[in-house]
Amino acid sequence: MNVDVGKINSGAPLRKNYIVSPDDLILITGSAGFIGSRVVESLLHWGFRNLRCLIRPSGDIAKIKSLGERQGDRARVEILTGNLLSKEDCAAATKDVALIYHLAAGRGEKSFPGAFVNSVVTTRNLLEASVTQQCLKRFVNIGSFSVYSNRHKFKRRLLDESCPTDEHIELRGEAYCFAKAKQDEIVIEYGKRFGTPFVIVRPGYVFGPGKNAITDRVGIDTFGIFLHLGGSNRVPLTYVENCAEAIVLAGLMPGIDREVINVVDDDLPSSRQFLRLYKKNVIRFKSLYVPHFMSYVFCYLWEKYFVWSEGQLPLVFNLRRWHAYIKKTRYSNEKLKKLVGWTPKIPMNEALGRYFESCRDGQKNA
Repeated sequence: MNVDVGKINSGAPLRKNYIVSPDDLILITGSAGFIGSRVVESLLHWGFRNLRCLIRPSGDIAKIKSLGERQGDRARVEILTGNLLSKEDCAAATKDVALIYHLAAGRGEKSFPGAFVNSVVTTRNLLEASVTQQCLKRFVNIGSFSVYSNRHKFKRRLLDESCPTDEHIELRGEAYCFAKAKQDEIVIEYGKRFGTPFVIVRPGYVFGPGKNAITDRVGIDTFGIFLHLGGSNRVPLTYVENCAEAIVLAGLMPGIDREVINVVDDDLPSSRQFLRLYKKNVIRFKSLYVPHFMSYVFCYLWEKYFVWSEGQLPLVFNLRRWHAYIKKTRYSNEKLKKLVGWTPKIPMNEALGRYFESCRDGQKNA
C-alpha cells in the first residue's frame, strides 16, 4: 500500500507516495557508522517509526540508543547486535522487514580476502535471508563511486551512471574497491535470479564532521610533503547529511527498481579551491602541485617497475587509479534529482564551513 507520508509527518521534506508506510519495518545495517547514523536520523525525522538497527557488538550502540530515546513513544528503534557473517543473525535481522538500507561494509580491511568476506559474503547472507522472508519491497545497496573505470574517455568528459565500471578492478590494488564492485554484482545477480527489488546508490566522497581526512582525490601525504594531484579537477563531494537523505529517498521512491544512482552535491569545488580553503580555515602546511602529465608518467613508471621487479614495491600508484581519481572529469547528479526529487539540503559553502570547523577542533584536540 502506498501512503502519503507527507500527510502523516508535516516535517517531511517531500510529500510523495512512497513504497513503504511509516509503520513498515525498516532495517539499517551499518547504522552506527558515519553515514548510517545519519540515515537513521533522517528516517526518524521523516516520520518512519519502526526501525531495526543492526550493529556489530563492537559498534557505537550509544549513538543509536540516544536517537531512539529522543523519539520517546513516537517511534520504535530496535537495536540488534549481530554479525552479517552469521546466517542466523541475518535471518533475525531481516524478519518481517519491508525495506533494507545496507551500509555495512569492510571499509577498514586491507587484504582482498578480508574485504571480500566483510563486504560480499555478508551481502550474500543478507540477500539470502531476505529472499527467505519474502516480504522485502526494496534492497538499497550502498556502493562506491570508485568502481567506475573512467578510462578511454575524452578529456573532461562527464562521468555519470552510464559510464562503465572497471572490469578488472582487482588490478587497481585496492581491496575495498574490489569488494564494493563484487558487492554490486551479487546484488544484481539476486535481482535477476530471485527478483529481489534493489537500487544501488554510489556516493562520491562523503565528508562532514567526524571524518576529517583530506580525500586522495585532492592529494596525498606519502613522501613527507603533501602532493597536490587534483589541480583544477572538480572533487565529487557529498556532505554526509545530503548523502543520507539521497540514500533514504532511493529506498522510498516508487518505480526506480534496478537503477544505479550516483550521489554528488551541487557546486563542487575544484581540488585547488578545496586545498586553499582547507589551509585557510584549518591549518597551513606545505604542498607541492604535481601537474596531471607528471602524475600520469609517475603512475606509469611505478606500474612498470612493479611488473619488472615482480612486486618489490606495492602497487600504490598505477594508471587505473590515476584514471579513477586524478584524470580531469566532470560529475553529474541529474539522475538523482530526476528520479527521487533530491536536492542538497546543506549548500556546499555551509557544508565546507561545518567540515572545516570539525577539522579545526580535531587539530586542537590532537
